[in-house]
Amino acid sequence: MTPTVPIAIIGTGMAGLSAAEALHAAGQPVQLFDKSRGSGGRIASKRSDVGSLDLGAQYFTARDRRFAAAVQQWQLRGWVEEWTPTLYQFANGVLSPSADEQVRWVGKPRMSAITRAMLGALPVRFSCRITEVFRGERHWHLLDAEGASHGPFSHVIIATPAPQASTLLAAAPKLAGTVAGVSMEPTWAVALAFSEHLQSPIEGCFVQGDSLDWMARNRSKPGRDAAQDTWVLHATSSWSRQHLDLPREQVIEHLHGAFAELIGCAVPAPLFAMAHRWLYARPSSAHQWGALADADLGLYVCGDWCLSGRVEGAWLSGQEAARKLLEHNR
Repeated sequence: MTPTVPIAIIGTGMAGLSAAEALHAAGQPVQLFDKSRGSGGRIASKRSDVGSLDLGAQYFTARDRRFAAAVQQWQLRGWVEEWTPTLYQFANGVLSPSADEQVRWVGKPRMSAITRAMLGALPVRFSCRITEVFRGERHWHLLDAEGASHGPFSHVIIATPAPQASTLLAAAPKLAGTVAGVSMEPTWAVALAFSEHLQSPIEGCFVQGDSLDWMARNRSKPGRDAAQDTWVLHATSSWSRQHLDLPREQVIEHLHGAFAELIGCAVPAPLFAMAHRWLYARPSSAHQWGALADADLGLYVCGDWCLSGRVEGAWLSGQEAARKLLEHNR
């Protein structure tokens, strides 16, 4: 494959950047696009008046040997560190220590540090929402929401949540149909900050409740600012789905109330609160596709939803998309 015309990659979350790294290492030029102002996708961190807050993926595990090897390299480079929280679980109205002993990793000093480091100096256009992918006589072109055209590109890798990917696959109807059948669940995330540290030993908690699914003490993660006691709460998929359009103030009020009931200590009014809605937080069910492709056309699709729904799944899916592309074009 002659590396003269670049490969377009839509999405700079873990899957897109994994594919970009693999292609770049193989000597292939890439051009990345993302509708957001920065990389990371759902491995997102939000800068705020109370420091950086991990609003998306809270941590990740490494079970596949290939991903474990990559994580080891990230650790050596200082991008990640092991997180060893005091974990609890809440079920049937009872709060108890969790026996879960998985090794958990977090980006340092924030989750998005991983994707920022992976992106490095690769060419990227942020704040550029691609609305159409179309093929000319020989090459692919992209159209953005402002009406600007980008290209030519030899191949296109779409690394976005499935509902967004399916709208870009008009040139490959069979592929579009498969992707359109993937259902993804929403999650409301809320961050709270308190001026005084709450008198609770909890640093992370799996919750089986009506509204809360997870809560984490942000300052317990390596490299985080500990000036305030900041917490991140995730709502359950079912509650998030039922309250998808609830005003943010009411989402904060409800999850703050559920948190206060569960935490087991006095909880004052927060000095800072924010809510973020993830429309496509996780796939409803796991798949074993690795990555999807119409190799003859030169269209590839990857994402965590192609596998486990986890950070590891996103990385593996990006690797698989790159592998398929390179193998087909030897």
